[in-house]
Amino acid sequence: QMEWNMQSTYPSSLTQLGSMGLWIADQLKQVSGDEINIAFQEPGAIVPALEVFDAVASGAVEAGWSTPGYWAGKVPALQLFAAVPFGPRAGEYLAWYYYGGGQQMFEEIYHRQGIHSVMCGIIAPEASGWFKKEIKSVDDFRGLKMRFFGLGAKVMEKMGVSTQLLAGGDIFPALELGTIDATEFSMPAIDLNLGFYQVADHYYLPGWHQQSTFFDLMINKSLWDSLSDQHKAMINTTCMATITHGLAEGEAIQFKALNELKAKGVNIHRWPQETLDALEAAWMEVVEEQKQDAEFARVWESLSTFREGY
Repeated sequence: QMEWNMQSTYPSSLTQLGSMGLWIADQLKQVSGDEINIAFQEPGAIVPALEVFDAVASGAVEAGWSTPGYWAGKVPALQLFAAVPFGPRAGEYLAWYYYGGGQQMFEEIYHRQGIHSVMCGIIAPEASGWFKKEIKSVDDFRGLKMRFFGLGAKVMEKMGVSTQLLAGGDIFPALELGTIDATEFSMPAIDLNLGFYQVADHYYLPGWHQQSTFFDLMINKSLWDSLSDQHKAMINTTCMATITHGLAEGEAIQFKALNELKAKGVNIHRWPQETLDALEAAWMEVVEEQKQDAEFARVWESLSTFREGY
């Protein structure tokens, strides 16, 4: 009988990001015949949202539900297992992860940190941000303060934006108070749930910075090593099922959400090609800088080689 706490980075009420965590806990209980009981813990219930990594590594909690992209400060290479600017859509990303060497590198990286992590979700493309003022050219990025995630944040900094990473629940008040001028968070259905349209009415697509995003179930490594092969298989299989569930749901719920945002008066824009070209050029500069880290360079090399073939 396993009784685990799973500290989540996302509130359970959040479309997909939180609800997938609940789904995992529920499925594991069912497939194990009540042997695997995982208690979903809301952000801050045991530790704050962005301290999940240390809590799982130390064994303060048994498991964590998050995305590898939040741990750039620990291991820069983990960002490549979350979302890659101008990167792969879900099919290609999953192909590289399971059959192109991604999984082996992912597990090695986490094992050195005292964590065994199982890839356990992927979602549809995101939008690329909410702005209070229309962006008419790349010059309009200069001087903006914006919440931004992962590697995309480094690209925005090259465009003259000052970025910060805020957990989902902290974004709305920051936008409302003017602490930030703009934000990206996720896909239309999730952004709608968070109410950003109430404080910013220019919404931009495509989400060049997150064409698909991975989520993972982090488990304390000593604890994982102590599990039976059967329990490990239940966790691995449930995570693969969650990937299917999350991707299908994410692809299904966007157009209704976009229509609802339009009805609320949101101006939906598509970035002109020249803006996307400027962002992509900035991204290639970021890659060169990040490659100073040997592990980042190794993962990038694997992903890039796979993508050329793909």
